[in-house]
Parts: sequence; C-alpha cells; structure tokens
Amino acid sequence: MGAVRRAWRRSLQLQVVTSTLVISVTVVVVLGVFLSDQINKSVIASSQASAASEAFADRVQIAAALSQEPDDQAKPADPGKSAPADPLDAVMNTITGSGENGSKKRYEVLVLNAAAPGASRASGKVSPRDVPPALRQGLQRQAKNARYDKPLRHQALIRFSGETQPRLTLVIGGLVPPDAGASYEVYHFFPLNDEEQMLSNVRLAIVVVGFGLVLLLAAIAYLVARQVVTPVRLARQAAERLAAGKLDERLKVRGEDDLARLATSFNEMAGNLALKIHQLEELSQVQRQFVSDVSHELRTPLTTVRMAADLLYDAREDFEPMAARSAELMQAQLERFESMLADLLEISRYDAGAATLDLDPVDVRDVVLRAIADSEALAERHSTRFELRLPNEPCMAEIDNRRVERILRNLLFNAIEHGEGRDVVVTVGADRDAVAVAVRDHGIGLKAGEETMVFDRFWRADPSRARTIGGTGLGLAISREDATLHGGWLQAWGQPGEGTQFRLTLPRTAGADLKGSPLSLVPPEIEMRRTWRGQMTPVLLPASGDGAGHEEV
Repeated sequence: MGAVRRAWRRSLQLQVVTSTLVISVTVVVVLGVFLSDQINKSVIASSQASAASEAFADRVQIAAALSQEPDDQAKPADPGKSAPADPLDAVMNTITGSGENGSKKRYEVLVLNAAAPGASRASGKVSPRDVPPALRQGLQRQAKNARYDKPLRHQALIRFSGETQPRLTLVIGGLVPPDAGASYEVYHFFPLNDEEQMLSNVRLAIVVVGFGLVLLLAAIAYLVARQVVTPVRLARQAAERLAAGKLDERLKVRGEDDLARLATSFNEMAGNLALKIHQLEELSQVQRQFVSDVSHELRTPLTTVRMAADLLYDAREDFEPMAARSAELMQAQLERFESMLADLLEISRYDAGAATLDLDPVDVRDVVLRAIADSEALAERHSTRFELRLPNEPCMAEIDNRRVERILRNLLFNAIEHGEGRDVVVTVGADRDAVAVAVRDHGIGLKAGEETMVFDRFWRADPSRARTIGGTGLGLAISREDATLHGGWLQAWGQPGEGTQFRLTLPRTAGADLKGSPLSLVPPEIEMRRTWRGQMTPVLLPASGDGAGHEEV
C-alpha cells in the first residue's frame, strides 16, 4: 500500500491516466444506465401498447360472439360446413388462430366464467390458477362497481403447466359486459421472452461498448500524458543534475510550443546560474586570497609593533600614569589583534579547504582538564567556578588534540563571559560510538532562533554589549568548523533566563558516522522540570492568616 501511495505521489502520468479512467468510468456508467433505462422503458411501453390493442380487439370479438341471437348462432358461416356448437368456441378459434385458416398467435387467452366454470375457455396451457391473484381481485372489484371499460395489466413470472421454469409474462385482464346474461373475465397472457432477450443483448452491447470506450480513453490519456510528462520529466532530471553541481546540463529544444519555450527558459536560467556561480566563486576566491594575503602581510609589521609595544609595556613603571595606562591598553589590544589575525588565518584555511587533522587516540577527559586549566585565570576574574562531571572510565577517541582543546576553550570562554558569575557545569559522556562534552552556563540564555545564529561569524546576541574578554567574534565559527572537520556536531541550546548549553559530539573512530549523542542537548534539570509541569496537578491550599492565596504544588 505504501509503494502504491508513493508511486501515485511521484508519477504525474499515473495521476492523469487514473483520473481520466475514473472520470470515464463514471461517465460511461451514468450514460449506460440512462440509455439502458430509456431503451427498457421504450421497449416495454411499446410491447404493452401492442398487447393492450390486441387484447381490446379480442374482447370486442368475444363480446360480439356472446351477444349473438340464437337464430344467428344456428346459421353456419359457411353453408358447406357445420357451425361450432358454442359461439365462444368459434371466437376462441378465431382469436388464437387455431382454426383451419388461422395463424397461431404468440399469446394465450383465458375466458373465465366464475358463475359457471364449465362455460370457461382457455387456449394453450393456461388455467385459472395462472391468473395473478391481485389482477383477478382488481377485476372482481370492477365487476362489483360495473366498470367494464378499464382493463388491468400485471407483469409477473408465471410457470405454466408442464413447464419447469417460470416465464416473464404480461397479463392483461378485462371484463366483457354481461349482455348475454353472464359476466366473463378475459385474460390475455403475453410472454415477454423476446423483449427480455433483446434488452439483455442491448445491455451487453452497452457494457462492451462502454468498456471499450473506457480503454480507448485511457489509452488516449496515457499517450497525451506521456507526450506532456516526458519533457517535464527530462526537465526534472536536468534540474536535479544541475542542483548536484553539473552546471553544463542543458535541455534539447524541439519545436516552438510551450514545452520548447520551457526548455529554452530552463537553458537560459542554467546559463545565467552557472555564470553567477562562477562569478561568485571567483569573488570568493579573491576574498579568501585577500584575507590570507593581508593576514600574512600583517604579520611582519605586527611583529615589529609587538616588539616595540613589549618594550614600552616593560618600562611602563617609569612613565607617567597616563603614558603607563596607554602602554597597557596598547598591549591588550595588540594581543586581541594577534588573536584575531590567527583566527582569520584559520578561517581562510577552512575556506580554501586546506584544513587537515592530526589524529591521535586521546582521552577526552584529559583534553577537558587542560582546557579548564587554561580558563581558570579568566574564571577567577569573573568570579566563576567550574563544576566537573567526568565519568570514571577513559573516554578514548581519535581526535586532533589541538583543535578539540581549542573548541572547549572557546566554549568555556563563552560560558564565562555570558554566565554572569554563576557556576559553569562541564559534563563528559561516552557510549560505544561517540564521546560528548557539554558546557552549561546559567546566564542570560538565547532567544528562539539564535541556536544556529550563534555560530555565524562576528554574530553578537546584543550588539550594544561590549566584549569583556576581548574575543574576536570568530571563536564559535571556528569551533563549528573544527567539529565538522572531525565528522562531529557542535550544537547549542538556550532559553532566556535559563542559560545556555553547548554540546560537542565526536565519533570515537575517525570517519565514522554519528547516529546520536551520549548527552542530551537540553540540560537534565530543564527536562525534569518540563516533565513535572506536564504531570503536575493543581491543589487548593487553605488561605493563611497573612492573606496569602492558593498555589500549585
């Protein structure tokens, strides 16, 4: 079922053909039912009208025969032949065509005299029990009301004497006026076998023609959809190859119709896109080269300035207070400038794709301890303490010791700067496939959407806030690049007023794909608080004497 649903969503041709097929079947069924119903009504109405006309003519003859005078009955119609003993027999022979010169009729007749059963006559295999009860009761009611001009009809399946299967039969019943002193009921039995067979053939023909029409429409829809969908599919494939980086991909233009114009527009778009990408690549290359060249060129004058600044800084005690303070400021800003220059060089290596790893099996706990040791002095200046949560077992992983230590140092510096003097929690975790380090502060936190922006170059959550530790604005960007180079993750979580947590996850084996992290990105106390809030039940406490209301516990 899932494969069918997926094929339906992915194939425009299947959707067009299926929709056409469903609509065609619906239309054909509706038209077929309508035509069959109309033909059925027309054939049945025609048969009933013809039967009613014949039944009326027969009743007239029967009434005429029953109303003959005795002298007329005694005279034979042919002097050379003897007349029937009863005029009713003669008219029955005439009506049914059972006489010498008569032709056999397709229907049977029953003349019934309820008062004198011996005076009743029947042709063929019909008998009084073949008359539908409802029809006979209707005639009897008309006889009581002296209504002789309105025959009744009834259609039913009747099994005649000597037959095994019932036949669909139209029965028309009428009354003969009792001019001869007796009341006669006349029933005509018209078989509808021919009409039923004809209607069955018509229905079969409608079904066959409808089925063929549906198949024809489906084939036409398939061909039309194929003619339209094939160029679209080629355009999709070309777009996918273009998105994969094959900028020389183009479509063949055939004709001048809408699809040809689509191919022309696609080719123009692909050409312009390739040109723009080429221009951007050249511009990016120029920018990277410019940053790299400037960074390298600045090293020489910076070294000279640094040497002069060191001399001034070492002799600052001999200067006046203003000059000594200027020497200290220059020394601090030179250190920041050197750090920024080093970060720019590192970023330029990543942009150029020249960054490499120097992998060694290392216990991540040792790397964490070294990074914390490097951050102790800064933490003391900000009245911040570190809370370590290290596992007892070694957490070995193949990593670049220098880069991972730089990541952790950047995370610790960031936590100290934004932690507002509160404790910073450092947690190390490991499982079979990965190791992770989480750095948690309890500072101002992050707003929604800033979890990814925090890794952008030179991004600051509050531009009006000055940097307190002299950062360059590239530390987290470089840290993310270092983590990605290891095949790992560097992720952030934060909420206003709840602080921030950064989680570094690295594979134990270089080149392995990460499937998860041993540590949760959301701090455990936050998860626990959410769980408690979801399961908390409000309880009303009695009011205290100081006017306090109720609270949730």
